Amino acid sequence: MARFSKDASDIELMGSLRAGNQKALSILYDRYGGLVYTVALRLLKQPTEAEDLTQEIFFNFWKQDKYDPNRAVLSTYLCLVTRSRALDRLAKRATQQRSLQKLQGLPNRSITPLENATLSEQQETVQSALSQLKDQQRQVLEMNFYQGISHADIARQLNMPLGTVKTRARQGLVELRKRLGNTIE
Repeated sequence: MARFSKDASDIELMGSLRAGNQKALSILYDRYGGLVYTVALRLLKQPTEAEDLTQEIFFNFWKQDKYDPNRAVLSTYLCLVTRSRALDRLAKRATQQRSLQKLQGLPNRSITPLENATLSEQQETVQSALSQLKDQQRQVLEMNFYQGISHADIARQLNMPLGTVKTRARQGLVELRKRLGNTIE
């Protein structure tokens, strides 16, 4: 691996990073981490969320080779990616808040023991059917329905095309319908 100093150019550091030298990522993080955090904090207004996003940006930067130095300087690229991911998070937050508001608007009634037992049985039935799916389909469905992660975010996290995620979700749902039949009302 090539030796370099903290004064190395971004392009030199990128070459070293692509060659597997993780020290280059550390130098790039020291160089641009504050900038990424500042952009994230300005948009998200929450320090912990800005910290999480900063880590996510650099992790994805390290894992995915999407930066093209011919299109933009690294600081511009990182700012644009950070802005985009922060706006995604804000949109997701707004959707969750609207859903919560809708739920809070529903009449507050307690669930009867019979309804609770029925719900538990249905959850067990769904879990059993999910466990019979192919791992790829189950993973996408669990991330989407249980963790509330969008298809686009799943694609980014799993480093796969969005179309593949959507196909696996659709195939998984079709297979679940077959397995569940009329067992869930």
